[in-house]
Amino acid sequence: MARSYSKLATQLSASIEESLLIMKYKCSLHRLAGIATLAAALVAAPASQAQSGDTSAATLELRRNFMDGTFNTLTFRHVDEIFDTYRVEKGRGLWKLPENKQPFDIGYSFEGQNHGLNDFLERTYTNALLVIRDGKVIHEIYRNKSNPDTHFLSMSMAKSITSMLVGAAIADGHIKSVDDQLVTYVPELKGSAYDGVTIRQTLLMRSGVDRSERYDYKTDHASPNAQTRELSMVQGTRRYRAEALLHKRAYEPGTHYNYSTLDTIVLGWMLERATGQPVQTYMSTRLWQPLGAQSYGYWMTDGPPGVGNAVNGMGFNATLRDYGRLGLMMLNGGVANGRRILPSAWVKESTTPSPGFEPTAAGETTGYQYQWWTYTNSNAYTAIGLQGQFIYVDPDTKLVIVKLSYFPPLAEKPEMETEAFFRAASAWAARQ
Repeated sequence: MARSYSKLATQLSASIEESLLIMKYKCSLHRLAGIATLAAALVAAPASQAQSGDTSAATLELRRNFMDGTFNTLTFRHVDEIFDTYRVEKGRGLWKLPENKQPFDIGYSFEGQNHGLNDFLERTYTNALLVIRDGKVIHEIYRNKSNPDTHFLSMSMAKSITSMLVGAAIADGHIKSVDDQLVTYVPELKGSAYDGVTIRQTLLMRSGVDRSERYDYKTDHASPNAQTRELSMVQGTRRYRAEALLHKRAYEPGTHYNYSTLDTIVLGWMLERATGQPVQTYMSTRLWQPLGAQSYGYWMTDGPPGVGNAVNGMGFNATLRDYGRLGLMMLNGGVANGRRILPSAWVKESTTPSPGFEPTAAGETTGYQYQWWTYTNSNAYTAIGLQGQFIYVDPDTKLVIVKLSYFPPLAEKPEMETEAFFRAASAWAARQ
């Protein structure tokens, strides 16, 4: 059962000063005033407002501002107290992760300066870090009053989870091929910009749909992305997938890369039609239970239970170790807890850049495959979520790193520094 809003309000109020010190993020006076107003509203909100379908003023304000860098170290791990959610139930068998705990103060260089682990944790706004080497947990850190039972928001790491579910649905025979058109499973897309687009092209973010991934949520000229966020995730009055019917085509499908959460939302729509099950149900039986997860997971929804859908493009929440289990399953070629969950061919296909889809611009260090980010000069790949969520997998050194963070909105340097740390970690593992 979700904790009450009043408890979260107390945590927010008591931890604002500590959070500001942790983040070292200088706020203007109007931002501080906004925090005080929000905290006061939360304190005043009765516990009953945590129930589903809540559209009180305090709830709407918190939903609109939960990504704010002044307190997202807290909100990113209390999503079930802010939004309606769907649970992904765990099974009875736990995948016990062996341990070989050891110091992990590796050095790395960023912008000409050398740093150690403690610098990294602080400089890149880390809430929790897990390092798995050769199948064993070698380092595990919880910060800012989080713990092994904390459920952290994944942001766009959820896109990589959606890719896993597509692979499972193909293996189960629900989907014939990634070259099937989306309209084969979702006829409502007929006549839209997604008509004629294949599953593969959508996995690659090459649907050709004219949709900008802008995060201008607080401007007077909000993008369709921001409008959809307000109506679906904040107010819960419109389903996110409805946006798929609003856009025109900008490019021929398959010819142009354009990162878009809407593409992943459409993949979730397709999954539900192909499997005949909601995303959360299929994920529970096909992935989460056989994975041997230690705890339930849950999805943010775009409306009250029974009305809204799982926001599969950015809304999954789980514990640190359960994200580690997902990464270790990928490292093991689709095997977890002694069971094959995904075909090894799918793991390879979804994480190896297709010819012509590698980075092309000078200076680029990452590419993109089936909802996974790939690295140049490396076989490593990673799930990445907005504002600092990562599942890093390096098959060559048998290394998995999960990092759950609270970057300020639109901060680029912490992500670049995290990549430098991951590459240094792989270099360290190669020497062992």
